[in-house]
Amino acid sequence: MTAHWIWQQNGSKPLSAEQIKVLNRLLDGGESGFLQGISASQYQKLAKVSKATATRHLADLLEKGCIEKLPSGGRNTRYQIKVME
Repeated sequence: MTAHWIWQQNGSKPLSAEQIKVLNRLLDGGESGFLQGISASQYQKLAKVSKATATRHLADLLEKGCIEKLPSGGRNTRYQIKVME
């Protein structure tokens, strides 16, 4: 998967600057990315937003098909870039 794909698929969907920053970080992977996905609290710290805003942003990205939930759930819910089908 390349960053090109995610932006092609979602380029017309309005995203906030914080959402773009987090998606780029997820796409980067490696030491600067989130290999195990990102949680709401990690999103909050990276994007410098409130916990409520982080949760809303993640829900919006999920709804737009940019990310998907990883199998763990509850308070430990983590998200990753949605894998191309």
